[in-house]
Amino acid sequence: MEYRILGGSGLKVSALSFGVATFGGGNEFFKAWGDTDVAEARRLLDICFEAGVNLFDTADIYSYGKSEEVLGKALEGKRDKALISTKATFRFGDGPNDVGSSRHHLRRSLEASLRRLNTDYVDIYHLHGFDALTPIEETLNTLDKFVREGKVRYIACSNFSGWHLMKSLAISERYGWARYVAHQVYYSLVGREYEWELMPLGLDQKVGALVWSPLGWGRLTGKLRRGQPIPEVSRLHKTAEMGPQVPDEYLYTVVDALDAVAKETGKTVPQVALNWLLQRPTVSSIIIGARNEEQLRQNLASEGWNLTSDQVARLDRASEQPPTYPYWHQRQFTERNPLPVPEPAAAQEQ
Repeated sequence: MEYRILGGSGLKVSALSFGVATFGGGNEFFKAWGDTDVAEARRLLDICFEAGVNLFDTADIYSYGKSEEVLGKALEGKRDKALISTKATFRFGDGPNDVGSSRHHLRRSLEASLRRLNTDYVDIYHLHGFDALTPIEETLNTLDKFVREGKVRYIACSNFSGWHLMKSLAISERYGWARYVAHQVYYSLVGREYEWELMPLGLDQKVGALVWSPLGWGRLTGKLRRGQPIPEVSRLHKTAEMGPQVPDEYLYTVVDALDAVAKETGKTVPQVALNWLLQRPTVSSIIIGARNEEQLRQNLASEGWNLTSDQVARLDRASEQPPTYPYWHQRQFTERNPLPVPEPAAAQEQ
């Protein structure tokens, strides 16, 4: 397993990390992802450890705390082998202060997560989303105190806009507070908007990407095909409207390209899709999920080899989408405003 430095920190994380949103199955939404119990979770974690995975990602809202509880129990006696990433900010309770990134909510959220995880510290603590109502200074001062208290090792954010992240980094620098070393983001072959602004920001400010839903919200499993219904066992039946929207023809064009490369490499469609991500700038770790041992081993096999530059370019061309303003305009001035990843050849010729 390859280990990569996480953003501007000194922490090394495995190139593939394990997302445990499938643990617990606490409601219908998360049951569509999985309902792994403690015994099965221990088996899956052992497979991860054997493969060299050291980072495990969860959140307080995953199955309303059950994901954290199952992970904590499954890690008993093995906490020293694992880096734990969890999150707060989203609503957790019915009260007016049971949501957001205020000092009140974050303090309660962290203490509750530590109890559920059965640990006295979290390695990476994320804000799950941006809270525009709480002063950023209040949020970052609270997170800095968590770090100084030893309850959190590193702080990170998730699903921020470029200005959300840049303003936060500037405030941390102004006061000498802990700064975000990672940004947990959606990025996939059918969702490349991350490249437009957040990737250049990550490169400039040394913020590593932890990629969630790298298979396009379950669309790049190799099971979705033209003219065929969604497979009987698929989370898309219950969660499609909750995630990124992907036009059918665009999806099938990308899958066609993945099919061709998969045949050349002897790999599966999801393995090729994951390997493509592993070669992108700023990517520190890709968060893979799995309902069972077979899926986990298949996903783990996406690391340890590389697509050729030609194969990467073909996948780039198939998945390229016209950027929105101001990014399409900026691409006319790459002489002084270079892109973090080369444009596909077809786009360069236009």
